[in-house]
Amino acid sequence: MTEKRIGVCNLCEAICGLELTIEGRDVVSVRGNAADPLSRGHICPKGVAIADVYADPDRLRRPVRRVGEGADAGWQEISWDEAFDLVADNLARVIEEHGDDALGIYLGNPNAHSLGSMTHGTAMFKSFRTRNRYSATSVDQLPHQLVAHLMFGHQLFLPIPDIDRTSWFLVIGANPMASNGSLMTVPDFPQRVRDLRARGGRMVVLDPRRTETAKVADEHHFVRPGTDAWVLLAMLNVLTTETTPSVAAYVDGLDTVVDLVAGFTPERAEAMSGLPAEEVRRLAYALLAADAGVVYSRIGVSAGPWGTVCQWAVNCLNILSGNLDRVGGAMFTTPAIDAVGTGLIGRGHFDAWRSRVRGLPETAGELPVSALREEIETPGEGQVRAMLTVAGNPVLSTPDGARLDSALRGLDFMAAVDIYVNETTRHADVILPPTTALERDHYDVVFHLLAVRNTARFTPAVFAKDADQRHDWQIFREITLRTAARLTRKAPLKKRLVQRARLTASPTFLIGQLLRRGDSGVTLSKLRARPAGIDLGPLRAGQLPARLPARSKRVDLAPTLVVEDVARLAAVPAPMGDELLLIGRRHKQDCNSWMHNSERLTRGRPRHQLLMNPGDLASREISDGSRVRVTSRIGSVEVEVAASDDLMPGVVSLPHGYGHDKDGVLMSRSRDLPGVSINDLTDPELLDVSGNAALNGVPVSVSAC
Repeated sequence: MTEKRIGVCNLCEAICGLELTIEGRDVVSVRGNAADPLSRGHICPKGVAIADVYADPDRLRRPVRRVGEGADAGWQEISWDEAFDLVADNLARVIEEHGDDALGIYLGNPNAHSLGSMTHGTAMFKSFRTRNRYSATSVDQLPHQLVAHLMFGHQLFLPIPDIDRTSWFLVIGANPMASNGSLMTVPDFPQRVRDLRARGGRMVVLDPRRTETAKVADEHHFVRPGTDAWVLLAMLNVLTTETTPSVAAYVDGLDTVVDLVAGFTPERAEAMSGLPAEEVRRLAYALLAADAGVVYSRIGVSAGPWGTVCQWAVNCLNILSGNLDRVGGAMFTTPAIDAVGTGLIGRGHFDAWRSRVRGLPETAGELPVSALREEIETPGEGQVRAMLTVAGNPVLSTPDGARLDSALRGLDFMAAVDIYVNETTRHADVILPPTTALERDHYDVVFHLLAVRNTARFTPAVFAKDADQRHDWQIFREITLRTAARLTRKAPLKKRLVQRARLTASPTFLIGQLLRRGDSGVTLSKLRARPAGIDLGPLRAGQLPARLPARSKRVDLAPTLVVEDVARLAAVPAPMGDELLLIGRRHKQDCNSWMHNSERLTRGRPRHQLLMNPGDLASREISDGSRVRVTSRIGSVEVEVAASDDLMPGVVSLPHGYGHDKDGVLMSRSRDLPGVSINDLTDPELLDVSGNAALNGVPVSVSAC
């Protein structure tokens, strides 16, 4: 029997609503749900492919343990009880023998897209007292979260571009045409850009590559990787020296900002970035003159050497131009479940402890993942001897992945919560696979908080799970409770009882409770009655200072950490020589380091090549389409090169997430994808002050093979 079901694509931040045609246990077709108030019928190739994850023959459905060694290694299915006990026994053993910090935990990007992970995974994460906590955050958006904590008082109180009502939109180091937005949940971005232009607005893009977003912009300007900070600070210089800025009464630190940017002139920005000084001035005045303008930056900036300074400068530009908390400017959502106001996600903190080997500061309870490899390899008290990874593949997605791959082999024990054997989980002693998106209820706790329109949507599971499957929250519950039972040091009884009660309650029950705590009037029963979602209206202006999470109800324009980093920036000399700078890129068909075993997403023209400006190829006597060797401080890879005028001279680009079989071990892919991992070249010593990896702007050389 054929029937229609409402679903949701939670593979990326766009959280598009889906309409699925079902026959029995099979998905016959997937289309965008036109009734969804946020995505409005939009769907990208990943949304169509969500059924491929559910039906993927490579996907694990039952726990497996690794048996044998080397070429004889393989996987054996085991029962859930055996798997849970194996994990709990070994995690407890390592903690008892070597201390809390001997356990390392890594959370991958998909955790933010899973309701069970948000309600129960964080509880498991906190139940272990280790300081060796890591996640994909420190190869992505950590500067944004740190700046939000320092300026506004909470790491997720992030200003969102009001793209549906702005008239001037400056995009720096972001590619929402491919990403569907990031820290700006914006499904149907192509139509929203057309609407912007139809109402007389303009979009300007600064990027070292002519991206898909740059190609539909009104203007695109090349900017040398890693130098966005000079451009942004020069724009602030123009606003503070050539105009008389004013700020709201609840904003502190304007005088400090004026002094801080005094030496960052447009001419200095031109010398560093390649963007002409007159263009820097023109952009600053255009922002100031716009009826409603907003500046937005993303991973091309945050995953750079000065990501924190850049994101601070973006906020300052929006504030000094009068566009914070203003219609068409940088605004704040009012979601039905406010993860900021409810305390569901912590405020954040910085430098409460440091990593053992390099002394790197933690941010929001996590150490930079760039330190993980050395914390595994370096002997001594606090050495990481066991790992628990959840929905992550750091061998592909973090700096110097080849050395991390080697380090994982030396662990005493490793467990993974994942549906695949991949470059990372192949080192696990046991893998516990959860259900997938179509088999579990979903409510977006994080991405409703970051959306360009206020909406709420609860999506029941499309398919019931099999009796021998487990949801991720059930896995987290068992790992937490069984490991705690084996440790000699017990938490107080009251705390243990509260923890057990929270872990036993389902995510859906907890969502119902959180909705009742809000003042939106949305309840779980109302959401069940309207599965396409409830429209709560456009972003609301005039929320500040009342809604500021800072206890002072004030905005700090000049956090000490940023002031000190700008001083270091001022001493950086202008670039010299003809070295090439490596940047990443993403495609609409990709989802970070996963979805590469979906036939429908990997067909077509190859997307793995190194892109290089034709002039740079000619000067090195390299032929388009030939194989080249790309070398950074930490390693070399060989890959095909493709000439592209879309690259700024002096810049080369490899996509994120493409990997290859290592040591003859077959990865769980239905296709043999060509290419190499860019993170065999990225350098773990290149870090922003927040601890975020500087994945963009890595110095490399390129030569013919």
